[in-house]
Amino acid sequence: MAPFYGPALRTLHEAGVPFVLGGTFALAYLTGICRATADLDLFIRRTDFDRIAQLLHERQGWRCMLTHPHWLAKVHGSDQDGDGAAFIDLIFNSGNGLAPVDEDWFRGNGQAQLLGVPVRVMKAEDALMSKAFIMERERYDGGDVAHLLQACAERMDWERVLARFGPHWRVLLAHLTLFGYIYPGERHHVPGWVMAQLLGRLHEEQGAPPRADMAVCAGTLLSREQYLHDVSQGYVDARLASTSTMTADDVQAWTQAIGDRKAAEPPVPPAGAPPAPQVARLLLADRPTGRGA
Repeated sequence: MAPFYGPALRTLHEAGVPFVLGGTFALAYLTGICRATADLDLFIRRTDFDRIAQLLHERQGWRCMLTHPHWLAKVHGSDQDGDGAAFIDLIFNSGNGLAPVDEDWFRGNGQAQLLGVPVRVMKAEDALMSKAFIMERERYDGGDVAHLLQACAERMDWERVLARFGPHWRVLLAHLTLFGYIYPGERHHVPGWVMAQLLGRLHEEQGAPPRADMAVCAGTLLSREQYLHDVSQGYVDARLASTSTMTADDVQAWTQAIGDRKAAEPPVPPAGAPPAPQVARLLLADRPTGRGA
């Protein structure tokens, strides 16, 4: 755990800037699954970025870079602190532009202490939405989705989940179907009315005449790389024809960054590496216990 994470959290907390803890720490809090991590994910409102960047620069001397303006910024520690290679991700949307952080992200969160700082933890519903669309060749978050459902399905706000997914409900249905396959004895954790509603939509769509948007490829909402061939063959990129906030310039920049991905990735902790002790502390002290909690 990089030494500059604590001061960063404290600076934002003392300034009253809202943020939500995500990533590995949120997964540990929500599911009890503890694994090593090389970074820290904080979800913020896009409108707060400039204020955060100014605060961290003035009080700590750190630089904030708007790495991908449609969804992601990074905070880099100073070389004097020995944190030159460490960073914090400031996330205000999803990479596909479907999940902008809004006011609802900051309501009803679990509370925890991380490095001595009180933090809001990402809600299970938002974690589900943010992970459900990650289906790259090198990264697939379906396992995290299944574990979120296993741990939290019985206390999720399913009306909110359905509203979050909106027209992308087929992605939700796919994950719920796989959950029932992965944990056949726990299918009942997902309310029956949710499955009935989604299957009803599926049945209705299957019986409807062909849609006018047959030349759209929504695969780009799941993977920025694997469906570029389809777009090159004349399919309309769904990131430019759906509820995504992405612009053509965003899509171009995000595609160009594919080649830089390997160089930009943080080092992967070795298999079997012990989890960060802060995660264990957060779990023991703060996470809800029992599916009905």
